Amino acid sequence: MEILKNIDILNDILGKTGPIEALQWLSEHSSFNVTFSTSFGQEDQVITDMIFKNDLDVNVFTLDTGRLFQETYDVHGLTLKKYKKSIDVFYPLHESVESMIKEKGPNSFYDSIENRKQCCNIRKIEPLSRALKPFNVWVTGLRSTQSKNRSLLKRFQYDPKFDIIKFNPILDWNLEEVEKYLDTHRVPQNRLHKKGYISIGCEPCTRAISPGEDIRAGRWWWETSKKECGLHS
Repeated sequence: MEILKNIDILNDILGKTGPIEALQWLSEHSSFNVTFSTSFGQEDQVITDMIFKNDLDVNVFTLDTGRLFQETYDVHGLTLKKYKKSIDVFYPLHESVESMIKEKGPNSFYDSIENRKQCCNIRKIEPLSRALKPFNVWVTGLRSTQSKNRSLLKRFQYDPKFDIIKFNPILDWNLEEVEKYLDTHRVPQNRLHKKGYISIGCEPCTRAISPGEDIRAGRWWWETSKKECGLHS
């Protein structure tokens, strides 16, 4: 399978290359059409800075679920002002949102895992599918220490759900390295990070965590499931 062959080649060439160098290499090779998904979290802001500051040929997009924190929108605006670069925005299909809310109400995701996954699928997965469709490499801000699931990730790997090569350039970074980079380069950050919100998603599905809690404990806190929405299976 050609896509798997490409992953082997990429791991051989870029497996131990720095994030900026790897992103630059990908952006300079026409066989790779690269896009980066940002949710304006700390990790994503590191990669956004690397892409924009170095003027790399990498598309950048975000998903607006319609239920984000105002603080997240503030970071979006500050990022546009700082770098003077565009960020594509993908929204859920309004017919799907209207149908779900008409049938189950605006907060059905609290009632069951099935309902929560339905909401995530409508607001995140379907828009992501549209955003990724023109590209063959998807850059993410995933880190291996964010969750047990993510500890099994590789730098380059195949994502069968979206049939795309996924590249995780700061996979091996720890949170301290992320925060140091952001402070050193004066990158816009979400004010909620200073209030205990480490992983930030939709407003009704995110809470601050206490010292010692798992980094993903604040996401869908009422559940005991794997703390993933389906973007990164």
